[in-house]
Amino acid sequence: MPSDPIILAFDTSAAHCAAALLRGDTIAASRVEPMSRGQAERLMPLIQDLLTDTGCTWDDLTAIGVGIGPGNFTGIRISVSAARGLALGLGIPAVGVSGFDALSNMAKDGLPAIRAPREHVYVALPAQEPVLMAQADAESLGPLILNDDPDAQVRAIARVAALGWQTVSEPPAPLYVQPADAAPSKDSPPVLLDE
Repeated sequence: MPSDPIILAFDTSAAHCAAALLRGDTIAASRVEPMSRGQAERLMPLIQDLLTDTGCTWDDLTAIGVGIGPGNFTGIRISVSAARGLALGLGIPAVGVSGFDALSNMAKDGLPAIRAPREHVYVALPAQEPVLMAQADAESLGPLILNDDPDAQVRAIARVAALGWQTVSEPPAPLYVQPADAAPSKDSPPVLLDE
C-alpha cells in the first residue's frame, strides 16, 4: 500500500454524479457528469473509470469521503449507501462530509449556503442546526459562500475526508434539513387476510 493516503470521494446530492481521488495532498483526478437522474446506475462505473485512469485499485484506497447533503433526497441516499457498502466491503473508514463543511474548506469567509428549489438556500448558521430559508433572507445575514461547481465540491469533500478519516467512529448518515417532498400514497393499503 502506498505511504500517502488515497481518499476516494464522491457526491450525488444534486443533479450530478461526481468523484475525485486524493493522493496525499494532491487531487490525482476528478470526474463530473451532470445528470438529473440515473446516479445510482452511473456512480460505480464512474468511480471505476476514475480508479483506472489513476492506476489505482480498490485495494489501494485508504478511506472514502462522501457528500451527505443537504440536497436531493434520493441522491444523498445513493451516495451514502454506496459509501457505507464500499467501506464495509473494503474494510476502510467512510467519512460523511456535509456540503457546509465542503464549502467552508473552499472559502473561509462567509456563511455556507447550498442552493435549494424556489430561490431558497440551506444555510449553516453558527452554533445552530442547518435551516432552509429564502436566499434574500440569507443574504441579509452577511456574505454567502455559494458553489455551483460540483468538481470543486467533490474535491473539497476529498480534502475534508482526508482530515478526518483516522478518527471517524460512525458510518456516514444523510443530512436532511427538510423531509422528502414525496407524499404518502392516497390508495388504500391492501387488505390482509388471516389464514
